[in-house]
Formats: sequence, C-alpha cells, structure tokens
Amino acid sequence: MQTILGAGGAIGGPLAKALKAYTDDIRLVSRHPEKVNETDQLLAADLTIPEQVDQAVEGSEVAYLIVGLPYDIKAWRRHWPTLMRNVIGACKTHGARLVFFDNVYMYDPAYMGQMTEETPFRPVSKKGRIREQLVHMIMDEVEAGNLTALIARAADFYGPGVQSSVLQEMALKNMLQGKKGQWFARLDKNHSFTYTPDAGRATALLGNTPDAYNQSWHLPTSHEQLTGKQWIDLFARELNMKPRYQALPTWLVRLIGLFVPIMRELAEMAYQYDRDYFFDSSKFEQQFSDFDITPYEEGVKEVVKGEMEK
Repeated sequence: MQTILGAGGAIGGPLAKALKAYTDDIRLVSRHPEKVNETDQLLAADLTIPEQVDQAVEGSEVAYLIVGLPYDIKAWRRHWPTLMRNVIGACKTHGARLVFFDNVYMYDPAYMGQMTEETPFRPVSKKGRIREQLVHMIMDEVEAGNLTALIARAADFYGPGVQSSVLQEMALKNMLQGKKGQWFARLDKNHSFTYTPDAGRATALLGNTPDAYNQSWHLPTSHEQLTGKQWIDLFARELNMKPRYQALPTWLVRLIGLFVPIMRELAEMAYQYDRDYFFDSSKFEQQFSDFDITPYEEGVKEVVKGEMEK
C-alpha cells in the first residue's frame, strides 16, 4: 500500500497516476478524496486529528505528504506543526517511509540564483520559518534513527489544470481575459518553474527508490532560464496574441493586500521575483539520467491546451 496524504491538490493527480507504474494498491486521503485511477482506495480524513492520520497511514509502506494548506499564515501556524507531528507519529507507529513534498521558502535569499540541495536555510518570511521547522521535525527523527524519510523539493510550479500556480493565475489567466500578463517585482529576472506532471513522476520514482531516502532532492526542473517577460511571451505565442506586460512592484502588492487577503499573503514572498531564481535539479538528473524533463515551451503548450478545453 502506498498512501497519498492531501491527495486533492496540484500534485495529487500526477502522483497518483505515476504510482500506477509501481503498485495497484494506492490509497488517496483528503477531506473529500476522488479517484484518479480506477483501483484507488479512498479515505476521507482530517490530517490535524491524530486518530484519523493513524488510520490513513496504517498498512502503508510509503506515505506521501503533499498537503497544500490555504495560503494563510494563521492557518499555517495553527495546522502545519500539528499535522506534521501526526504524520511522523503515524509513520513511526506503522513503519511507513515518509516522502514530504516541500518548497524553497526556507532557503537563504542570497542563494536564489543557484539553488541546490546544499543551499543554506535562512528564511526571511513567516511561511519560510514554518517550512524550516517542518524539515527539522522530519530530519531530527531521521538522524535519531526513528524514521525513514526523504524531502522532495520543487520550485514554484505550473501544469495543466493547476489552480494554485502564481504563473498561471497572474500571467495566463489575465491574458485570457484580455488583460496584461502580470508579474511580481521585475520582469527582467529569471525564474524557474517545476512542471507538475514531471514532479508527480519524479516523486513516485523517489518514493520507490530505497537508496533515495534520508536525504533531500530537488525535483527535475528545466535548466532553461526565462525571465518574467519571456514567460509571458511564451504564453502569448501559444495564445496567438501580442504580449503585454505589467510588473507589480512590492509596495503595490502590499497596498493591494490591505484589501485583497491573498495579495497580503503573497507580498512577503515578492523577494523571489526581484532577483534571479534558478532551481538546480542536477543531483536528481545525475542519479536518474533517463528521466525526461519537459521543456518550458512544451509545458506551456499543455497548460494552454488544458485551459482551452475547459
């Protein structure tokens, strides 16, 4: 049995599809789970409740924690540490290996231009400090010999049908409405994005590779370096329209945040867009040299196709 905790988000579908290459015994867990594969087992659970997490993990060889909480610092502070304690405890009880799907919020901003698994932690945001806490919770148990786990870390992501991608929400959806493609801070800085189908395949591969455990991995991401302007150009080309651009300075994002809650939450992360942001997945690529990473142009084509088919 391999279990996906938080199966309803952007990574849940691609991961469930990819796991079919390794097992037909897949359990999807969320508040309102829906089948991805015909043989999937569904379990409705609240992962902040220890007894329900224990039931969700029971019988699992591998538990994938890919939860996406509401993008609200109060919710993160209230739920993330509790949720992580519950999952770690259940994995220890049932002898399950843990795969945690993570992001780059805890990294030192001075190193964003070349992020690797060795990049030092120095979070400058409230959310980044919580993510750092979660990683330490896992790795402290690993170092104590109490848990077998790995960290699968992605850059900001994009992909077909994704509803939580800044790239798609700010650039593509505005363009589809005849507006300018929007970006944060500066249009002239490079920014990596991980393609969700690649992330799902790679996370499944890592979870089923015994030697991959007890360490961190950057999930495979194209080495192409595109600026915000070039990302908008890519979408415009695929939409067959003339590109138009709008960069939102950080002060404006903060001002809008006084009236729009999600912009208030995004304001503290704007530093990721005022400098080059390059996510290096060379470690994964060297270990799994036959893994094909989707080029950005191909990924954009699939994202736009998915929007048009709605």
